[in-house]
Amino acid sequence: MGSFPQLGQLVFSRSGRDKGRHYIVVGYQDGRVLVADGITRKMDRPKKKNPLHLKCRKRLDEELKVKLETTGKVTNSELRGALAKLLEQENNTTPEQGGEEKLG
Repeated sequence: MGSFPQLGQLVFSRSGRDKGRHYIVVGYQDGRVLVADGITRKMDRPKKKNPLHLKCRKRLDEELKVKLETTGKVTNSELRGALAKLLEQENNTTPEQGGEEKLG
């Protein structure tokens, strides 16, 4: 079991209809984690996920985190860009460097 996800963190859905998808944490509500990817789940309608159904990745977008903490507003375009950047960084690391196995 991983730690509780932080705002702006890359997460992986372990169960549910969206199993296998990557998201970014955009908020919290009633003990649930709000996740979005800017494509299927946009900022105006984030997915509510049980934190136990998410696998936290080591990557975090600091700019996005600051924006979410201060204004709470991020565009879907920014979200897609951050997700692409985090996935690329994650794919370019090896387990020895603190990353996960290669993602598909």
